[in-house]
Amino acid sequence: MTLTQKETTLLSDLKSQEQICIEKYNKYSQLAHDPELKNLFSTLAGNEQKHFDTINQILQGTEVSMPAASPSAVQAKLQCKMSSCNEVEKKNDAYLCKDALSMEKHVSSVYNTGVFEFSSPVLRDTLAHIQKEEQNHGEQLYNYLTCNNMYS
Repeated sequence: MTLTQKETTLLSDLKSQEQICIEKYNKYSQLAHDPELKNLFSTLAGNEQKHFDTINQILQGTEVSMPAASPSAVQAKLQCKMSSCNEVEKKNDAYLCKDALSMEKHVSSVYNTGVFEFSSPVLRDTLAHIQKEEQNHGEQLYNYLTCNNMYS
């Protein structure tokens, strides 16, 4: 599989974005006070690592295809458990979560651009699949924020 220069540039940007996501989620998992949020950040870091690995494979010339089915909305809905953290800890967790949600919105938009720029239908589908997963990450973060009255 041969990529155009534009496709290679877009993939390199996506790879950088995924690396930032992995680093942030791992750091945020350590900084969060609520155990539920720590777990969510850890899970999302693992998901972002899979995206990073997929982008790396494509950059190395492999035409990676994703499962035919589009990733569904969050499979295991976050059970709404109010954080038992104090107000200062909640404020910190809200900041981390809102920053992560902003990051997911940005990354999803970068994938959207990629979907329109790739000539391979397989790679367009792969990028669209990852984009949907990024949207699901955003939904999980939004649900946590809403559950804890942190979203405004």
